[in-house]
Amino acid sequence: MGLDYGTKTVGVAVSDELLMTARATEIIRRKEANKLRRTLARIEELVSEYNISEIVLGLPLHMDLRVSEMAKEAYEFREHLVRRTGLPVTMWDERLSSVEAEEILRMNGVKKEAEKEYIDMVAAKVILESYLENRRREQA
Repeated sequence: MGLDYGTKTVGVAVSDELLMTARATEIIRRKEANKLRRTLARIEELVSEYNISEIVLGLPLHMDLRVSEMAKEAYEFREHLVRRTGLPVTMWDERLSSVEAEEILRMNGVKKEAEKEYIDMVAAKVILESYLENRRREQA
């Protein structure tokens, strides 16, 4: 499972059983940034539903690889995920994933105004695809 963590949303993507492809699945929305209970509960449901064995969480670094404030929050979210799911959570560089997600949406005819409805789950897909591709390269 790939996650694109944000202050109000978490984009979700899942891979197929062979770990070859990723599919944008949903966006988990919350009213307040610090309210994670329902978000974590939904992730637990998805872990069970899709028989997830590992979570890949986007790590929002600055372009020069410095750790951003959002990256610090992502690390805290990782700790919640590990406690709630018991699964390994891999932090994965997500630089430019939103830019790539915007391009994918544009190429598929999604208007700029409608991007916010899909961007987070498409970014999660981009993050997960990047991780899976790297994993395949390392195993080759």
